[in-house]
Amino acid sequence: MRTYRELLRTPEFTPLFLAVSAQVAAVTVSGLALGVLVYAATGSPLLAALSMFGSSLAQVIGAAALLSAADRLPPRAAMTGVALVFCVGTAALAVPGLPLPGVFAIILGLGLVGSVGGGVRYGLLNEILPADGYLLGRSLVNMSVGIMQVCGFAAGGVLVSALSPRGTLLAGAALYLVAAGAARFGLSARAPRASGRPSVAATWRSNARLWSSAPRRRVYLALWVPNGLIVGCESLFVPFAPEQAGTLFAFAAFGMLAGDVLVGRFVPARWQARLGTALLLLLAAPYLVFAVDPPVPLAVAAVTVASIGYAASLVLQQRLMDLTPAEMSGHALGLHSSGMITMQGVAAALAGTLAQHTSPGTAITVMAGASVTVTLALARGLLPRPGSGASPGHSMTRSPADESIKS
Repeated sequence: MRTYRELLRTPEFTPLFLAVSAQVAAVTVSGLALGVLVYAATGSPLLAALSMFGSSLAQVIGAAALLSAADRLPPRAAMTGVALVFCVGTAALAVPGLPLPGVFAIILGLGLVGSVGGGVRYGLLNEILPADGYLLGRSLVNMSVGIMQVCGFAAGGVLVSALSPRGTLLAGAALYLVAAGAARFGLSARAPRASGRPSVAATWRSNARLWSSAPRRRVYLALWVPNGLIVGCESLFVPFAPEQAGTLFAFAAFGMLAGDVLVGRFVPARWQARLGTALLLLLAAPYLVFAVDPPVPLAVAAVTVASIGYAASLVLQQRLMDLTPAEMSGHALGLHSSGMITMQGVAAALAGTLAQHTSPGTAITVMAGASVTVTLALARGLLPRPGSGASPGHSMTRSPADESIKS
């Protein structure tokens, strides 16, 4: 499968694509509104960053306790339920006079629910598409994420000015309702991928199995840490340039979109597996320009180029699926998603703390330098082994006997 037309003709891909797109738009619009609301109320870069990315910190709890549900719940019902919970929670954040502890309690609760949602969505994607279609399918989904973020941050900036941050949060709640409808009425009822009830014990057993070898751990770390540190940089866009934060976010999303199109559609499969390290370095290096407190146009250019490097996740996720048994695909992708989002929350907290004591530009530079360092430390272990037989487009996920994972 090499064309988007083939992809869109695949049964159930389009409603899944629409549900994910609506949910991303909702996250984008409501996240910007919440960051502006909290920063206006507190003047704190740390609290503004945590309001936008703090739900990520709850993902580690979900990954440890709830992730077995990703393969043990009916996908359609789970996707619909998660979107409805986010709809209600986002509407609650718009209540006037809600105290700051209440705001963060809701944010963390939504993060806990969201820890299951990623595994359900992307496990279903792997189930819907043929073995050679996952990278292209995830590329198109990531393109949608980029487009929805570009449009969402642009629209969010307009809505915050026209409706107020609370009115924008209600618009985000409406988008979550659209995502719930697309999942409920567009997807067919499917049985869970794995038998048994979701439980903490089942989650721990599967996590231990997925984490059991050094090559898998290196790939997971490469998916989580460099990416998370750069999201920490992005969490400081509001304090770095309060009036232009929407522009910075929009161009970051545009760069991510460009990278996904290039890698997912135009880079030959034989090259994709070798691009992971280079793309991770590209993701971080341009942010080092923030050391000189650049003017906004230069900052926008650096952010756009850097965000092309987010396409590294396509390559690494393809390796994850090549090495994952089919019945664990949702859990494996959920562990990737939860670990990555948790790291993003941790990095946002670190970046906000650094900015409190230095400046947003300095904190961004430090986080970018750390991302480069981690990537270089992991680089050798990310190269595909000669003769390993695992290459993009030739997944081993259909082999139940295979115990290892790819990312």
